[in-house]
Amino acid sequence: MHSVRNGGLAIVIGHSGGIGKALFDALNQSGAFAEVIGYSRSSEPGIDLLDEQSIIAAAKAVETRQSDLRLVLDATGFLHGNGFTPEKTLKAISPEHMAHAFAVNAMGPALLMKHFLPLLPKHGKSVFATLSAKVGSIGDNALGGWYSYRASKAALNQFVHTAAIELSRKSPEAICVALHPGTVDTGLSSGFAKAGLTVRTPAETAAVLLAVLDQFTAAETGGFYDYRGKPLPW
Repeated sequence: MHSVRNGGLAIVIGHSGGIGKALFDALNQSGAFAEVIGYSRSSEPGIDLLDEQSIIAAAKAVETRQSDLRLVLDATGFLHGNGFTPEKTLKAISPEHMAHAFAVNAMGPALLMKHFLPLLPKHGKSVFATLSAKVGSIGDNALGGWYSYRASKAALNQFVHTAAIELSRKSPEAICVALHPGTVDTGLSSGFAKAGLTVRTPAETAAVLLAVLDQFTAAETGGFYDYRGKPLPW
């Protein structure tokens, strides 16, 4: 991320996960930022996407830093766990599963945007990027299934697009995007990678995502892109 001003602050939310940790490590190694901060439920302060007060506390902690906030990467997400697995049929849908998926994949990132986008500087390039998923594309959906995950990621994409419009009025050089990282060898995708798909390590994924964000300009804000920077259909 050498296209942002040197000496800025970078934040990785969900830095205890596979992709989040790789992004955090890559940013530290790049030397492009004066400081790189990782947030998770176990950090200090911690961020729990189900608790807005924890997000507020983390944002207030960022406000006390001397460096401008130039990069926010949201590497959180929920596909399976807590007794839930992706639904293959309508009869598998449950209110509890849908509520949890939307809380983590859509409402949580929306709250991150609510409290961190106002901290981005008015001038110069800055970036907020959140990890979405190609299966959240309505136009690309030819297989069905995975109801809660697909719908919650589609909702996330709408939040990103809408927030980017508002952000551009205050910070015209800022970028707010949703990124599909591809299939990554992490706990989230474990057991769900299909034959024929290219599976990347978290480190490889972090490198390609940061390279794409480095190339983006304000012209790309509000978009939904894959790990190559190619626009994906809504």
